[in-house]
Amino acid sequence: MADVATSQRRRLVGQPLLYSISVFVSLGVFLFGYDQGVMSGIITGPYFRKYFDYPGPIETGTVVAVLEVGAFITSVAAGRVGDTIGRKGTLFAGAIVFTIGGAIQTVTVGFWTMVIGRITSGLGVGLLSTIVPIYQSEISPPNHRGALACMEFTCNIIGYSSSVWTDYFCSFIDSDLSWRIPLFMQCVIGTILAVGSRLIPESPRWLIDVGEEAEGMQVIADLHGGNPHDPVAVAEYEEIKDKVREDRESGEARSYAMMWRKYKRRVLLAMSSQAFAQLVRLDFISYYAPRVFEEAGWIGRQALLMTGINSVIYVLSTIPTWYLVDHWGRRAILLSGAVIMAIALVATGWWMYIDVVQTPNAVVACVIIFNAAFGYSWGPIPWLYPPEIMPLNVRAKGVSLSTATNWAFNFLVGEITPYLQDLIAWRLYPMHGFFCVCSFVLVYPETKGVPLEEMDEVFGEGSCFFLLLFYCL
Repeated sequence: MADVATSQRRRLVGQPLLYSISVFVSLGVFLFGYDQGVMSGIITGPYFRKYFDYPGPIETGTVVAVLEVGAFITSVAAGRVGDTIGRKGTLFAGAIVFTIGGAIQTVTVGFWTMVIGRITSGLGVGLLSTIVPIYQSEISPPNHRGALACMEFTCNIIGYSSSVWTDYFCSFIDSDLSWRIPLFMQCVIGTILAVGSRLIPESPRWLIDVGEEAEGMQVIADLHGGNPHDPVAVAEYEEIKDKVREDRESGEARSYAMMWRKYKRRVLLAMSSQAFAQLVRLDFISYYAPRVFEEAGWIGRQALLMTGINSVIYVLSTIPTWYLVDHWGRRAILLSGAVIMAIALVATGWWMYIDVVQTPNAVVACVIIFNAAFGYSWGPIPWLYPPEIMPLNVRAKGVSLSTATNWAFNFLVGEITPYLQDLIAWRLYPMHGFFCVCSFVLVYPETKGVPLEEMDEVFGEGSCFFLLLFYCL
């Protein structure tokens, strides 16, 4: 009944409602974008390093990467949570937990307090990073689903950029506030998300799936202009209801075992997309960009400034995908991005290897080109793809596994990067370029413009792993 009351209070319908909801729920991915970037500037700051007794590579890597431990735990659990308390309930829970973690980090009194705060924030991030893409895909029309998901990723990078610039301006503060203020901003944003999440409508697909068909129809009608008799809205409602009925009549338990047996191919594709997104880069530069620039010759605050400039270009690079994703399709974007990233990473390693006077500027250029390529390809698409390809009855569970894969590889990269930077130096960059080349092996079927309830026609059921290598459109 609360959702009905909320529906009656809403003023917006149609596209204004759709885009308003999309922008707001994107705060969920803004938060973990902010959290990915905020530590990059803090860990190189003099007051932070002094307060924590000049931590070495292992301690630094732990503080940075331990967030992924918490995120991994709740991303695995988010499938059941999202199916039990709904999409907006999971969004609220994630925001509250994230805010508590940010508060612990802000008032930290030592290394282990910081670790606890980072893990707690990670628990919130795991819920948010799983449920936001699911919610977004379930309220979006097929012809705009890709664009809206890519706008969501842009908000993630805006969060990253915001944290970098917050770190930069706070670096002028000559006290421990230079790192406590950036950490406190997590609490502000998390609180806004928690309050606002109580006002948005529930996912219509989840409502219909749990038997709240009247409320589900009302949300669909609102998203299509407010008329419950609109033919498009009625057709979408009937298609969702028919799919739910078909799943129920099959009599199969909605378990992970059933999902793996029946949709193995989709699960592997969803998980591999997130794995490669981390191996080709994500936290490799997000968490350690200032250190990358310091190694290239930009020292101290200059490294933070270069990171900030890079982050702005990173944000801008995500915008063309809003248009391209529903015109070029997902597959062409992934392949073209992998080529550009591989070239940029190899070039970065080469400039660091020869170490000439032009190296600092050349490395900045290579990193910016790399981030721009990632921002329009392997950044947004792996978040769009899993909720698209998983059927409603196991969507939350399938996306939870793909998101857990993201955070598992996220942790791996975040933990070992400081060690590898010391051990193999410039060779680290072409190593990640090699993973870009490896991403060509898996072929991702095209999903642009396909309604969620018709994905079975694209994939079928029961495919084996080896078909991933040879599937061709």
